[in-house]
Amino acid sequence: MIDAIRRFFADMSERREHTPIGEEELRVAVAALLFRVIAIDGEVTEEERAALAAVLKRHFDLDPDETRSLVETARSAEAEAVDLYGFTSVLTARLEAADRERIIEMMWRMVYADGHVDEFEDNVVWRVAELIGVSTQARIRLKQAVRDSAG
Repeated sequence: MIDAIRRFFADMSERREHTPIGEEELRVAVAALLFRVIAIDGEVTEEERAALAAVLKRHFDLDPDETRSLVETARSAEAEAVDLYGFTSVLTARLEAADRERIIEMMWRMVYADGHVDEFEDNVVWRVAELIGVSTQARIRLKQAVRDSAG
């Protein structure tokens, strides 16, 4: 029984290592994490949804229809997710350190989108930063920069 479990996890690891991560999977992972930030407090305002769409449109150079579709896909993916690992593992495997910091910056933009920092929002950014290898110093620096630019 234990050998069967070990083989299962070994097979899963091998598949993950050899399966290329496509651009669409990357987009959905980023968008779902950003959606998690705006949804974690139990309410997604129109202001937050508009900020999400603007950030995704700019970051991925999307047209309005692609942006709407990605936001909806993100909402669905985030709602179905059991944890953050499914999304963060994609980012860790695909992105360089500077790009992962950019994701944390985008998450802070979502936190500040409604003008109020909720402890749950702050916590989810901290957890994602830890999972994707963004240092505490970088996370705090990015938070301060976004906060200062948000006014």
